Amino acid sequence: MSTTPLARRPLSCLKASLRRARQHRIISRHMATEAAQTTASPRPLLGHNFFPLTDRKTKTLRSAFAVYPSTTVAGKKALTPPPVNVLQSLHEAQIKKMDPTGARTALFAKTREAAKVGDVLMVTHRRGGEPFAGVCLSIRRRGIDTAILLRNHLGKVGVEMWFKIYNKNVAGIEIVKRRPKRARRARLTYMRKPKHDMGSVEDLVFAWKRSRKVFSSGKPAAAATAAKGAKGAKGTAGAKKK
Repeated sequence: MSTTPLARRPLSCLKASLRRARQHRIISRHMATEAAQTTASPRPLLGHNFFPLTDRKTKTLRSAFAVYPSTTVAGKKALTPPPVNVLQSLHEAQIKKMDPTGARTALFAKTREAAKVGDVLMVTHRRGGEPFAGVCLSIRRRGIDTAILLRNHLGKVGVEMWFKIYNKNVAGIEIVKRRPKRARRARLTYMRKPKHDMGSVEDLVFAWKRSRKVFSSGKPAAAATAAKGAKGAKGTAGAKKK
């Protein structure tokens, strides 16, 4: 049995309680409370040496640490609550601003008519330059940061480029050729190997451009026919003169 008297026991518990009480008094002395608006007075508010401010609307003095109620007061509208998913709402607002028609969003949506991995796409720049065409290896859907990865061969060297579909410098994205069968993977990284690599897609782009010029409208064909007729008339006239 312990025979140590009570006076010789450590006073750590008592010191800790005294320290907490002292800290509580300091915090309560410096804590800011809700300031009640009063009439103009040269004396500081609340007796805590708070710096008084003059309200511009009511012309009354108030404390710099005033706390305003969150409910409606005198018929005024309260602040709207923040959205549940702030990042998603921000992305939706940016997409609506960058793509007002919704064409780019529909082109890479998860629908049957949208572009998919394995399709040959051509991206046109707004600042000029040669359009970049290639097979789509991946579609990264990240809201406003949605991007596509295209692969092509330039000078027998494989080149891959990322393009953000909502970028201002991207003037247009067109589908040159669709994949005959749906790919079973979301990322076609195996097409980097020589066994599955498509190589250059310049032949496909050239054939696609030629088909567009033929089937777009009949005005270029009519103009070419008229030019040929004029050349033939000039040739016959020169033969008659001879």
